[in-house]
Amino acid sequence: RRQLATALRKGPYQCDLLIGGFDHMLEGSTARSVPALYYIDYLASMNRLDFGVHGYGSNFILGILDKYYKPGMTLEEALQLLRICISELKTRFIIKAPLFTIKVVDRDGVRTLESLTV
Repeated sequence: RRQLATALRKGPYQCDLLIGGFDHMLEGSTARSVPALYYIDYLASMNRLDFGVHGYGSNFILGILDKYYKPGMTLEEALQLLRICISELKTRFIIKAPLFTIKVVDRDGVRTLESLTV
């Protein structure tokens, strides 16, 4: 975040980021890991999100995520929502992307799904 804030003042450097991982939270005397997603915009402001997307296709996908996302989704429910999003992109987006790489971030680390039928 500091790098983006410094670059904002020094030159034409713009970058939007989605950063996901796990935050360590304290609840009383116990600590637990909580999934977290943050969005950092080109002005270096940072916000925590439940879901996020940016780029050209975000105009089509944000409405779908807003309608169908619910906290505590299972992996299969999330993959089904992802299929809906990819289907919408294939229908409306100018660029036709034949291949999508799907990565899952959970408390066990990061893994790439071998196949996702869309």
